[in-house]
Amino acid sequence: MSTPQSQFRTALLDPALPVPDGLGDGRGGPVGRRFDVYRNNVVSSLIDALEVGFPAVQKLIGPVNFRAIMAVFLRQHPPQAPMIAVYGAALPGFLSGFAPLAHLGYLPDVARLEQALRESYHAKDSEALDPAILQDMAPADLMAARITLAPALRLIRSPWPVHGIWAYNMEDGAPQPGAAPEDVVITRPAFNPDMAVAGPGGATFVAALAGGQTIGAAYDTALTDAPQFDLSAILGILISGSALHRLIPGDPE
Repeated sequence: MSTPQSQFRTALLDPALPVPDGLGDGRGGPVGRRFDVYRNNVVSSLIDALEVGFPAVQKLIGPVNFRAIMAVFLRQHPPQAPMIAVYGAALPGFLSGFAPLAHLGYLPDVARLEQALRESYHAKDSEALDPAILQDMAPADLMAARITLAPALRLIRSPWPVHGIWAYNMEDGAPQPGAAPEDVVITRPAFNPDMAVAGPGGATFVAALAGGQTIGAAYDTALTDAPQFDLSAILGILISGSALHRLIPGDPE
């Protein structure tokens, strides 16, 4: 059985529903059109926030379609937290099951990428590991060590050229995306997140580090995934992005 609060919330996000019973104008009279105005302002504000958070998704489907589809989304996924800036975490999953957009198979991953950028932006600050510590270590000690990663780091693995699609729609002069899958590493070296394509095996290496593997074990895992794996390239991305947080020495074999 629905409560008055849930009835109010449902009606607030759906203009097709009538004004909930029991609402007044504060002076003992009916609420009248005030609820419709309030409802419109709430829905518009939520959709505005989604436009800011998912600009590439909006560009890919067009602003009119975006607002209409987001009205459906917010009725199915109302806000669960008071911070409107983080609203929309459920959007990638919603798009995956939204039949009218099924022909845009890459769209959910673009939304995942943009959600990851938002999460990275709002993530907790952390102190970056001094790269000199890695440079000064003997190879055996380095391979035996573990590394904790910055809270702002995010990893998107996609069968689509998701970085290229995002860049082509959001950056002036960006080339048309290719056809190859792309894994994206998101770091936050300063105040705003950065994106970089991980390269073959790069995402596997990062995921292995995040899972607690030693650098040596993560290296072997990445090589198994991609024999052309370039350790220096992915370490360069992580170091330049201030994504390495703390080194935990191990016992060399």
